[in-house]
Amino acid sequence: MPILHRYVLRLFIKVLLVAFISLTGLFIVIDAFNNLEEFLTYSKTQGWYVLVDYYGPRVLTFFDRISGMLGMMATMFAITSMQRSNETTAVMAGGISQLRLVKPLVAGVLAVSLLAAANREFLIPRFREKLARNAQDWLGDTARTLHPRYDHQTRILISGRHTFAAERRISFPKLRLPESLAQFGRHLAAESATYRDADGDRPAGYLLDGVEQPANLAELPSAALEGRPTILTPRDTAWLQPGQCFVASDLTFEQLAAGNSWRQYSSLGQLIAGLQNPSLDFGAEVRVTVHARLIQPLLDLTLLFLGLPLALTRESRNIFVTAGLSMAIVATFSLVTIACHALGSSGYLLSPALAAWTPLIIFVPAAYGLCHPLWAVPPGRSSPVAPQN
Repeated sequence: MPILHRYVLRLFIKVLLVAFISLTGLFIVIDAFNNLEEFLTYSKTQGWYVLVDYYGPRVLTFFDRISGMLGMMATMFAITSMQRSNETTAVMAGGISQLRLVKPLVAGVLAVSLLAAANREFLIPRFREKLARNAQDWLGDTARTLHPRYDHQTRILISGRHTFAAERRISFPKLRLPESLAQFGRHLAAESATYRDADGDRPAGYLLDGVEQPANLAELPSAALEGRPTILTPRDTAWLQPGQCFVASDLTFEQLAAGNSWRQYSSLGQLIAGLQNPSLDFGAEVRVTVHARLIQPLLDLTLLFLGLPLALTRESRNIFVTAGLSMAIVATFSLVTIACHALGSSGYLLSPALAAWTPLIIFVPAAYGLCHPLWAVPPGRSSPVAPQN
């Protein structure tokens, strides 16, 4: 790697790390101050390690959200720093084009974008359960309101009073049954329901304890839909106790209780698997997310090329002006992207694929038009290597 490229890349990395550490520290301090009472309570039993356990996964999600902005701002600050010390003037006077100067910066932004993608697909999903809890319910023992969810495979509407994340339990569940399971009545009601993973011949689903409806549960045989066991009763299921029944479902407790946060912290593979899960009915919003995940590195590079011309051509070398321009570009780019995704999530105005690609359709021509004049030869030369007479 040429000396110039190493120098520019080191400057880029230094600015990137300083910006990330500063923003992350600010985020942690503000959030910890707002939840100080809860952390003081948890520290009595878990010590101050609870802060590491709580904010470790959240630093990963914070980096995912600001990675595109970080890359673009680090590039603009690096260029501004070189302009303030007249290093760019010296480089141009040496016959080095602006294209060669920004090559390591583009490579750095691409590396940050790919690192964010790896973080999004491999690290964040591992901490999905912790990320779904807030400081008030960090131990998972706080009652949270359950919003009814429909299992599209069994056609059962699952509702109840509250959920308890640590136990994967629903208090006072009430399941509305389809007509194909009319022998159990209109509803299944119990004191609690606990989610159990698949184990051997037992499918995944919810174990209901203290069944109140139907009152004659012990007399009813198990039922199946389309050859798939759906409701298991004590009459012909040896591992069930009196007053228990088991409702098979591919709708996991996390998908039932966490809602949108489950989708937000899932990997691309998990989102695609969710789209193929017959128990779920992911709408256009998840399809937009899938397409957006695929093109995110392209969006990050487009954001970079929107900011590069302003850093290279403007006369002001004030670092605060650079910060203001960076934030303005990021805000405009983000607002347009969010608006396009919202139109696609509605399911009517734009298709999911078009909604994800529309920001590129809008900004790539603008970025090309802004950057194209910059790749010219240095001033005073008619070609990259002028002939000597």
